[in-house]
Amino acid sequence: MNNPAIQQLTDQELLQRFKADKNSEWIGVLFDRYAVLLLGMCMKYLKNEEDARDAVQQIFLKVLSEVNKHEIQFFKAWIYQVAKNYCLMQLRNNPLKYKTEITEKHIADMEAEPLDKKSFQEKDLLLENMELAIQQLSPEQRTCIQLFYMQKKSYQEIADQTGYSLLQVKSYIQNGKRNLKLLLEKQQRTNH
Repeated sequence: MNNPAIQQLTDQELLQRFKADKNSEWIGVLFDRYAVLLLGMCMKYLKNEEDARDAVQQIFLKVLSEVNKHEIQFFKAWIYQVAKNYCLMQLRNNPLKYKTEITEKHIADMEAEPLDKKSFQEKDLLLENMELAIQQLSPEQRTCIQLFYMQKKSYQEIADQTGYSLLQVKSYIQNGKRNLKLLLEKQQRTNH
């Protein structure tokens, strides 16, 4: 399914094809689009790469079993919510393993699962804006930000991997973060 024509299909078209012929490869293509985003999110909650990778696998299976039960208009926002709920359940069910206090905010997050179209659109827009903003960073900032936040690499690991000095890595991450914030604020003003 590495066919360029298939890669051009929208999320909605891929979902429709899956619903038509039940071929899980359509969902596989969809899932590949968001795997890095999901891995980053699972890392944020579970703070362990192996657990995060396992979580992404479990989320994929959950998506396969759940996708036909829902009328999904914004796949990216929907899968994001599925992943977030999965991670929160892991934290809730294994508090000793994750040494995490399940806070009122976590519980509120789970109970406030958005069902309305507007919140899905907002989440979808936020994720798209984030992706666009990351693409607008300089190559050095983008690389360092992705390694640090999405792959949870340390400054030293990033320096070893990229050949940048520790000082450069810190600078690229700080400046990248600041630039991301500015780009997102600018996009938000444009969208309103």
